[in-house]
Amino acid sequence: MPSTSTVTVGIDIGSTASKAVVMADGEIAAAYIGPSTVNPSKTAREVFKKALDAAKMDSGRVSYIVGTGYGRAKVDFAHENTSEISCHARGAHYLLPQVRTIIDIGGQDTKAIGVDHSGNLREFAMNDKCAAGTGRFLDFMARTMDMDINEMAALHFQDGEPALISSMCSVFAESEVINLVNEEVPLPSIIKGLHKSVANRLKTLARRVGVEKEIVVTGGVAKNTGVVDMLRQTLGQDFVRFPDDIDPQVIGALGAAVIASGKI
Repeated sequence: MPSTSTVTVGIDIGSTASKAVVMADGEIAAAYIGPSTVNPSKTAREVFKKALDAAKMDSGRVSYIVGTGYGRAKVDFAHENTSEISCHARGAHYLLPQVRTIIDIGGQDTKAIGVDHSGNLREFAMNDKCAAGTGRFLDFMARTMDMDINEMAALHFQDGEPALISSMCSVFAESEVINLVNEEVPLPSIIKGLHKSVANRLKTLARRVGVEKEIVVTGGVAKNTGVVDMLRQTLGQDFVRFPDDIDPQVIGALGAAVIASGKI
């Protein structure tokens, strides 16, 4: 990378994962994802360094840094911070300018985001009052069934109709899942039922902003192919996919880096 490159960094401190994206002259140079910790300031510096190491750069090359996510105020070395909603909008638009609806499924909340043709925020709806529909909810359900998320995603595609799971409260849903297991309902049906309950919640959220083509899913749960498949069925629409070399979990950090690029 030429030493004269203009370098910006976006840092997204989320509830369960923290991400950093390095951009040089408006192009992605490197990205890094690490676990969030009880010390978000330290975590921010760690993901910042790891991303720079991956880009083979030092911090002296960086012209502008934008922090985002739950812990954005703790990115104390950033030039500014901004909401993760705007960052997901800008990050998705950078990669897929045709997208008009973004569904972000994070560890602790879910969002439906409408954007215009320039990638600017048009409207959004957010669920941050309970774990329903989030990565944390799915992790909790996976532990209840003594499996990991990857196993859940694989079982989703086996034969079977979705079991009825009426509660989205983690505690009550756990009781329903335990009862279904005890009744020897096949695991693929239970998992599809869980994914359907998540998809129904996300559908309600998306309709609040108006579902417009094209649609893309961001956040860590976007890597759960079972949830994405059920959401596609529930909305009755296909989704746009990010390029294969892009992790949908870094879109917020990418958007922060894009915003930083516009500050120089």
